[in-house]
Amino acid sequence: MSTVQIPNLIAGEEVAGDGLERYNPADPAELVAVAPASGTEAVDAAVAAAAKAQLGWAALPAPARGAILLDAAEILRGRHEEAARDLVREEGKTLTEARGEVRRAIDVLRFFGSEGWRLGGQVLPSSLPDTMVHTRREPVGVVGLITPWNFPIAIPTWKLAPALIGGNAVVLKPAELTPLSTRHLTEALLRAGLPAGVLNVVHGSGAVVGEALVRDPRVAAVSFTGSTRVGMHIERVVQERRGRVQVEMGGKNALVVLDDADVEQAARIAAAGGFGLTGQACTASSRVICTPGVYDEFVAALAKEAAHYRPGDGLAEGTLMGPVVSEQQLATVTAAIEQARAEGATVAAGGETPEGLMLAPTVLSGLGQESTAARQEIFGPVVAVLSAADLDEAINLVNDSRYGLAAGICTRSLAAAQRFAAAVRVGVVKVNRPTTGLDLNVPFGGVGDSSSNTFREQGAVAVDFYTWSKSVYLGWES
Repeated sequence: MSTVQIPNLIAGEEVAGDGLERYNPADPAELVAVAPASGTEAVDAAVAAAAKAQLGWAALPAPARGAILLDAAEILRGRHEEAARDLVREEGKTLTEARGEVRRAIDVLRFFGSEGWRLGGQVLPSSLPDTMVHTRREPVGVVGLITPWNFPIAIPTWKLAPALIGGNAVVLKPAELTPLSTRHLTEALLRAGLPAGVLNVVHGSGAVVGEALVRDPRVAAVSFTGSTRVGMHIERVVQERRGRVQVEMGGKNALVVLDDADVEQAARIAAAGGFGLTGQACTASSRVICTPGVYDEFVAALAKEAAHYRPGDGLAEGTLMGPVVSEQQLATVTAAIEQARAEGATVAAGGETPEGLMLAPTVLSGLGQESTAARQEIFGPVVAVLSAADLDEAINLVNDSRYGLAAGICTRSLAAAQRFAAAVRVGVVKVNRPTTGLDLNVPFGGVGDSSSNTFREQGAVAVDFYTWSKSVYLGWES
């Protein structure tokens, strides 16, 4: 396949450039895309274009804005397979996973397109005679979006769609590793009639493009998904200039397996949550906490499940797990496995790197809660299996973490499930389901070092971050 040149998009015009080369993680010899390594001048131009387009876009009625999103969804649906295959080539997912992600982007555009008919305020009673009070939703202004490589079309879409339906103009900085998927989303919106300057895309490094975007005083709000280290930096910078900020960051998500659980089912759930998407999801099940009656049986069952997730090219039929996204990420994950070995872990499955960026799904056992593999996010197909005496201790271990994104439990007891859901300090709880995956109409976010824990993403509440409420008193003489 040919290499695709990806330009910046500024004020409706494509601005060519190079400097960022993206190779196929399943075939490192294949150059997939080339994008600009932009400087601060591109950010300045993009923000200026967004500021110029902002008022006109906000003045367009919300149903008209929604119609553009609905049309973009149909355009993207028409190139579903092409977008999915490009996603596999640049990110490494399996084709099934990529198809699902593109489908999610299409559905998110539809969801928020329909929200254009519901976007509004409230009519409230007043204590004053001959007076009506109502509220209005107002756009915050120019919005900066910084998105990660692991969901290169879904996450930009679930940030862009509520920002646009709320009446905001946007500057998007996609991840350096995944410029190609962004192109499919951008082209769909432009073909649907999005006015010039309402969406601007600037490719480049986080240290240059991202930093300039979050520091620009014309950018009223910044939404970021990525590492905790970068997210906490962005939160400080934007808050210091009194901008609005939303950050969704890392996770160290636990799945608890109680003695009454169906062990084979629990192992399938843990494997889907830990090895699916190559473990490169912020909601991945990277640690499993078993009670004593099922610990050994579960480790054996999970090791057996891991064997089904042999890594391979995501475009090859039957592949259940793709490669790790990059050499740097592979080095991070393999170093974490070696650290676990040094701390006394038993590698019950995997640990090998058969070729290239392929890593066999890995099961670690025999570690305690203070081990590195139990506390630090690895972001790869590695699951550490820990033990807890009972449900109460398991809940304590779940909460004994700097993170608080997702947690799950496998049990036949409704009472245990309800106790768990009430007691764990996380944003998403799953019972007898993988910790990964969330319906698009369900609010998403975490607590602790997983999130700014202010505004939630996804669902109708996602628009709250991109709008503010104005109260209006309307009086008349009787």
